[in-house]
Amino acid sequence: MEHITRTGEVMGEFGRLYEQQYSVALFNKVRFDIEGGGGPQAQLLHRKIPLENKSIFSGSLFQYLEENKKWRTRFLFVPDSYIVNYYDNKAVRRKAPIFYTGTINCAGYKVLTSMEQYLDLISNSLPGVKAKVGSSPFLKCATQFPLILWHPYGRHYYFCVVTEKEQQKWHAVFQDCVRHANDGLSEENKVQTPAFTDAVRLYRQAHGHYGTWDMMCGVPSQILSNLVMEGLLPELRELISPRLKGKMHERQRNWMLISDAVYSLVQRQCQAQYEAVVQRCEAGRPVLEASIRTDMDQIITSKEHVTNKIRAVVLPKAEKLLKVSIQPYISSILDALMEPTSRGFSEVRDVFFRELVDMSKNTLNEGTKETHMEKISMLAFHPVKMQSCYEKVEQLSLEGLQQRFDVSSPSVFVQRAQILMREQMDDAVYTFEQILHQSLESQGTEGLCKTIQRCQDRVIKKFDYDSSTVRKRFFREALLQIFIPYMLKQLSPSCASELPRFQELIFEDFSRFILVENIFEEVVLHSVMKDIMMAVKEAAVQRRHNLYRDSIVLTNSDPNLHLLGENPSIDWAGEYGAPEEADGAEEDGESEESQKRRRMKQVVSMIQVEGSPVLPGESCMEVPGVDGIPEEDGEEEEEEEEDATASQSDKNEHSGRPCVPSGVL
Repeated sequence: MEHITRTGEVMGEFGRLYEQQYSVALFNKVRFDIEGGGGPQAQLLHRKIPLENKSIFSGSLFQYLEENKKWRTRFLFVPDSYIVNYYDNKAVRRKAPIFYTGTINCAGYKVLTSMEQYLDLISNSLPGVKAKVGSSPFLKCATQFPLILWHPYGRHYYFCVVTEKEQQKWHAVFQDCVRHANDGLSEENKVQTPAFTDAVRLYRQAHGHYGTWDMMCGVPSQILSNLVMEGLLPELRELISPRLKGKMHERQRNWMLISDAVYSLVQRQCQAQYEAVVQRCEAGRPVLEASIRTDMDQIITSKEHVTNKIRAVVLPKAEKLLKVSIQPYISSILDALMEPTSRGFSEVRDVFFRELVDMSKNTLNEGTKETHMEKISMLAFHPVKMQSCYEKVEQLSLEGLQQRFDVSSPSVFVQRAQILMREQMDDAVYTFEQILHQSLESQGTEGLCKTIQRCQDRVIKKFDYDSSTVRKRFFREALLQIFIPYMLKQLSPSCASELPRFQELIFEDFSRFILVENIFEEVVLHSVMKDIMMAVKEAAVQRRHNLYRDSIVLTNSDPNLHLLGENPSIDWAGEYGAPEEADGAEEDGESEESQKRRRMKQVVSMIQVEGSPVLPGESCMEVPGVDGIPEEDGEEEEEEEEDATASQSDKNEHSGRPCVPSGVL
């Protein structure tokens, strides 16, 4: 019952904060719609639905089944949602794609590649129970190349593969799933998203937790569950730990099962209560919005009046803190952010360039351009090809500064930079596609290599400009994320007692849209913004890491280019490929949905390394034996026949032909 009580308490306080922040977010959204906002005009085009009719990857590996302590092969399939679906075998996926054995939402997970890493995390999760390498009988790997998905509260998933190269590829794929799931809430929702994030932040600040938070990831119900577990887990640990009996590994395993069960219950409760809060706020939105539009000028005037009053009290204290504790560190933190991030974006540029060079070479060697363009079009979403870019920014370190400014880890900034790198890569690829397609329509395919070269040069110039703009914005936001929580933590004790009296200056009709706590934070933010802007501007003036000055505006040699942004993705195979014979399996009566799935392409082909043995065709009898792990009995003849078919399909897919996800054939 403890988790029910704690969930109710957290959601009650969160709901109150959410309703307050919802009104403020709605006011800000309406004001922005009326007044508008500007910024540098992006040079690259942006693809609206990047992964339309695409899946990420599929392949087979070994999974450990905790319920019976056995390893068996699993067929994994990742659609465009990045939710990992796993099946008993490939034949099941082919026959009934919706009947998966299980799914994995990777939000909040860490991808581990060694038992040492895993045992370290396990040891820290249950005080007094320390594990040693090789002393965990509940998990003996079938191979020496494990892949473990670890979560501080939820279920752990155990996989392994047969070669180091396979491990590296699967690690990149799982990392991409985690990165996507941790990307935060949609910025397109201008009311619910800021209301939610501000409510969570204010809740944590009220309980003494300032600074970045690693578990601000996933959908709202997951984030709220993490919020509940942050306070509940230590209490559960103290309550349950003394009662756990048995050997060390049994106590660890039982604790993980208990934590996962509680986490699942908490998620269901948070989901229901969050939906109720959102529904209540949305029901009152029309009335609020009408009030805002009617009284907009008066609300703005009232807010400016209160802001001036609060600024007079807060600014002297903020400037003193800024001079002593912030300004001396701005330059060093900016350098720590700039170097690995800029190396990562530079690698994005290089990978893009190399892929186009390869395309030109293959075209000269009588390759088919439609095949190469199909590959390049999804380059940004190919986790293996993008891995070299992501690795550069993973070297970001804030060592020596994390403790001072209450930064839990640099992972928040690393993942955000990686997402921006992926977006820039896709923008560059999409822009190249559109320009090349336009050139081919007007000039034909003669002199194709020269056409590719011209398009490439134009896109890289635009990439350099947009990359500078994106990185400068990232640096400013990262510095604010580091400094603002620290300043609020230092200033709140002396300022909190003075804020309530300013609420009396606000008309009751406007009090839902003007909150003194929000104004206090805005004053603190603006007090440090000038120094941050100046530091980033100086870096740009000095051309450090190829940052452009804000005053530089590219001469737009493509005035009609952005009109191409409305075009759908180009079907290169359909326009330039040779017509294919109808698939014998395609019947006249086949449904439209089935045909659509048939046409779906994969971003990453089946994970298979040249020269490595093909993974077993879904039969547990073929899993490498491990002492102490009983093997399953042989499967029935019917499944063996399906496995033989799946194995043959695997060979076909690795023969060099374009790969189509199983289940669509």
